Amino acid sequence: MVSRNNHDQLSATFAALADPTRRSILLRLASGEISVTAIAEPFEMSLPAVTKHLKVLERAGLISRGREAQWRPCRLEGRALRDAAGWIEQVRRLWDERLGRLDDAQREVRSKEKKYVRRTK
Repeated sequence: MVSRNNHDQLSATFAALADPTRRSILLRLASGEISVTAIAEPFEMSLPAVTKHLKVLERAGLISRGREAQWRPCRLEGRALRDAAGWIEQVRRLWDERLGRLDDAQREVRSKEKKYVRRTK
């Protein structure tokens, strides 16, 4: 069972992941810690716009930001992603089970139909 706090965290995680720019930022951070300026380089948007995306990611617990003199490093934080992946895995298992039961029911119906057709010929 998912607690309310965990559910709220999942909502924040999925909301942050819904944006392609933020997903791209996370992919850039997957290779290691980099500065805000380096994160902003490939995007055709202002530094303040990139900073807004970083704040969303930080509030969702997907990244952390530091301060070392003039350098503002960002790093990927794995816990929120692991929690989201765990939730997705639970839902996947549930649907695999349900779809498996549906497949079994369909096979049973087809088998009965074949038997009925044979008897009526």
